[in-house]
Amino acid sequence: MGEDAAERLLVRKGYQIIARNYRAPGGEIDIIAGDKEFIVFAEVKTRNSLSVGRPSAWVDPAKQKRIMNTAFQFLQEKDCALQPRFDVIEIVLEKGTDHIVYIRHIENAFSQSGDYAVF
Repeated sequence: MGEDAAERLLVRKGYQIIARNYRAPGGEIDIIAGDKEFIVFAEVKTRNSLSVGRPSAWVDPAKQKRIMNTAFQFLQEKDCALQPRFDVIEIVLEKGTDHIVYIRHIENAFSQSGDYAVF
């Protein structure tokens, strides 16, 4: 549900979906998308409430490292001249339903240099 909503959001923003649930040894990337400038590796986090914090807070440094390693494996397999970017899309559903309360696209949420966006 969350990944479908995230994909629709990216398409509305003008991104072309390249892959979903890309797997490589050691990791998975929920959505890979591209525009004219970037190849975006997006992690989608969906929750039913904010009682345990923002969904994006669950993309901790260990998760970020796995995503980056998986992204670089993808880039080794594909010929891509676009600049890589790591985004997080957080989605909160109304408790007990599939109704989206909000969806937030955090562009450039983290980087290989260790810079992290404030979630």
